[in-house]
Amino acid sequence: MDDRLSYEEKRELPDDVFGLPERREYPMPDAAHVRAAEAYFRYCPEDLKPRLAKAIVRFGNMYGVDVESPTVLHYADM
Repeated sequence: MDDRLSYEEKRELPDDVFGLPERREYPMPDAAHVRAAEAYFRYCPEDLKPRLAKAIVRFGNMYGVDVESPTVLHYADM
């Protein structure tokens, strides 16, 4: 899987691979998508940033991605 998902691929993903599952946004089925979620974190609504940041760190740990963004780490209380 590369870092771009087609609409069909995204639709087939289970809710639990999304950083914001209730909105089905920020899919993280692999390491490339964890890095993409970290890069696009600034576009997340302010009130959802803590939840997304924690998801990015959790998925990063699962896929061996070192989350380096100070902003993401701040919101995740790291």
